[in-house]
Amino acid sequence: MAYALNFTSIEAFFAGNPAQPHAWRDAITRVTRAPRDRAAIVSVLARQLAARSSPVQARRGAERLADPAAVAVVTGQQAGLFGGPLYTLLKAITTIQLAREVGTAHGVPAIPVFWVAGEDHDWLEVRAAHYLDAEFGRREVVLPDLPGAGAKPVDELVLDASVEDAIRALERALPATEFRSDVLARLRGHYRPGASMARAFAGWLDDLLGAHGLVVFEGSDPHAKPIVADLFVEELSDPARSVALVGSACADLRARGFEPQVEPAEDGTTLFYLDAAGRHAVKRRGGGLSIAGRDRSTGDLAAEASAHPERFSPNVLLRSVVQDRLFPTICSVGGPAEIAYHAELGGIYHAHGVERPLVCPRASATLIDSAAAKFLDRPDVIFGSLQAQSESFLNQLLANQIPAAIDRGLDEAAREVGEQLDRLRGAVASVDPTLVGAADTTRDRMLDSLKQLQAKIVQAGKRKDDTLRRQFLRTQALVFPAGHPQERDLCVAFFVCRHGPALVDRLIDGLPHDASSHYLVLG
Repeated sequence: MAYALNFTSIEAFFAGNPAQPHAWRDAITRVTRAPRDRAAIVSVLARQLAARSSPVQARRGAERLADPAAVAVVTGQQAGLFGGPLYTLLKAITTIQLAREVGTAHGVPAIPVFWVAGEDHDWLEVRAAHYLDAEFGRREVVLPDLPGAGAKPVDELVLDASVEDAIRALERALPATEFRSDVLARLRGHYRPGASMARAFAGWLDDLLGAHGLVVFEGSDPHAKPIVADLFVEELSDPARSVALVGSACADLRARGFEPQVEPAEDGTTLFYLDAAGRHAVKRRGGGLSIAGRDRSTGDLAAEASAHPERFSPNVLLRSVVQDRLFPTICSVGGPAEIAYHAELGGIYHAHGVERPLVCPRASATLIDSAAAKFLDRPDVIFGSLQAQSESFLNQLLANQIPAAIDRGLDEAAREVGEQLDRLRGAVASVDPTLVGAADTTRDRMLDSLKQLQAKIVQAGKRKDDTLRRQFLRTQALVFPAGHPQERDLCVAFFVCRHGPALVDRLIDGLPHDASSHYLVLG
């Protein structure tokens, strides 16, 4: 929140304020002057996009990165099932919007890039997709564990027939729309037996956003590793340096009242090692390094990184630096956690001589339909009150439907009963003080009876106004499924089935990316 509303309080941890036009000009100058092997990354992209039959607009965008004046706006995400949560799409859309704005404002080729984090091995984060059925019940489809799940990078997990079962489950539960058959056919074209999770995810993003020029990059591609082999060698030659730099940034953040997003392990490094068994953290032990309990010298492992960089993978502390060595990144688009990570990385960027990009928050939005819009437009409805998974707010709405005369009558009755019995209590005390307790009990019982009557009236209102109840529950399920913000829960495929592929066009053209606000968007 400080990033969006009080940038001066944290500006020391970032490369510039994206709200200031000169920060963009400075970033463009810094990044385009920095040496990089543009031809190498363009070659890697060309191979990937050809293999996925990506749209021609995406291929042209990748080719433009060879231009020394070209810059990139980059975002990324894990390879979630059926596109992952809605915020994945919002990240990509913000990236496309910013690239277009930069190109127009500064007259440079600006390419939107999406980094698919296929080397992550957190299977539980990507194996499930949530959506709403025709009755607005929240459903979940979960892939069974694939061979190597949880140990190997997601890119090495190969989909089997279970993904076909998942799509059939989606098909049975989703409401019938004019778009459903086409969208499900597209999903089957990407999420199919034999495809990796990362490749399926990348192809689905191509399908949705490639025509808008989004260049989808599979970050696990071993052909890209030689371009950044020197980073791996430097990290392994001095494995404590980056951890110390991040630790210093964490201490500085804490001194200024901010809690760091991640604390590096005392024995950690910034790299993983990849082998047939999976992905292993490279740790420091004694004067050397350790991988899955096997000791290695720093010199030996650095030499291996130079000869076989495809065997190494950056962790969260180094990934952004690798990304911005590969691409001429002037801006990185992320969510709150990613922005918080970036605040800790200035020292690593400087140590490796990599120009640091600006950081922009992704757009934040909830997609609604006309029925939900009508309900949310009621003057007595507060959007955030729908998140609580109880009927307390519904009861309040229903109570508001009760004629004011009833509320006034109940309030007056309660007040008069209380006043009369308070006066009676004094008189009773003068006759027999031992009866005061009985008078208090009688008062409480009478007031409780009035409360019970009020509750019965509310319940009668519930029965009488079933329409309001249905509207509430339907809207609540859509905007806060199971109490979660919609953008963090319901999968991209659900919205495309519901609103059609043209939803992407409407969001690119009309969704603001003001990080200080959350938007309700009519789908």
